[in-house]
Amino acid sequence: MPLNSTRGAGSAKGFGLTSGGLAPVDVDYLVVAGGGGGGQGSPGDNNARGGGGGAGGYRTSFPGGTKITLIKGSYPITVGAAGPGGSPGNNSPAGNGGDSIFSTITSTGGGGGMGSPRGSLTGNPGGSGGGAAADGGDGKNQGGDGNTPPVSPSQGNGGGDVGVPSNGGAGGGGASSVGSDGPGASGGNGSANSISGSPVTYAGGGGGAPGGGGGSGGGANADNSGTPGLGGGGGGRTGVGGGLVGGSGIVIIRAPGASGPKFSVSPGTNTKTTSPAPDGAATILTFTVPGSATYG
Repeated sequence: MPLNSTRGAGSAKGFGLTSGGLAPVDVDYLVVAGGGGGGQGSPGDNNARGGGGGAGGYRTSFPGGTKITLIKGSYPITVGAAGPGGSPGNNSPAGNGGDSIFSTITSTGGGGGMGSPRGSLTGNPGGSGGGAAADGGDGKNQGGDGNTPPVSPSQGNGGGDVGVPSNGGAGGGGASSVGSDGPGASGGNGSANSISGSPVTYAGGGGGAPGGGGGSGGGANADNSGTPGLGGGGGGRTGVGGGLVGGSGIVIIRAPGASGPKFSVSPGTNTKTTSPAPDGAATILTFTVPGSATYG
């Protein structure tokens, strides 16, 4: 396996490095992790409602951030899986989404939303945090922390809290805003990005039950699953039943147009396209499943 560069933009060129006569190339990236699952309802209690899942971590260099320098070689890509919803009757939160990874960049999966019945009703931490839930008990239940582990710029925000006594769930955090406090609260909004050539919003938080709306960017409404490929959180469940799954993540790499013929992707489910750019056609590598990007 060739060595994957960890240098900042332009550094390999500064040292005059090449690999097999192929010049290093600076690329932009968008790395969005899988969204957390939504919290479950409680068997036998239609008033028990779950918190929304947190959005997957959102990290990007586009536009204007520090690019990654690639030399000739193959670069493994990890695309975060959707977080599973909570199981009925389980006091634990729903599952976190999977991490997405490209080179030195790791975006952390979104935190699972909390469910009922009573127990530890705090949402899970993650790229963005899961929403809390309450089932008529005492105290205030808190949403999971976002940007966990911490990176700069931040990869996400915390989930919403729920004051008690109440029956309901808070919204999961999103890339650009925190989840709203419950019950039945909206998920935090995601962030728009045009790295693919047109604006798309990613990493919205899931809505808390009952009736909470999902955040922009694939966050699910209560009682719905997150949108695949956007890293949104799953919605909290109302009443009897398991929580809803989050949305899977995505990795996009944008390279200068002149380098396009030297790039390939695998497996074939992932794509290589071109998009207009100020300096000519840019090469867009889009990964919706784990695979690899090869330069050279």
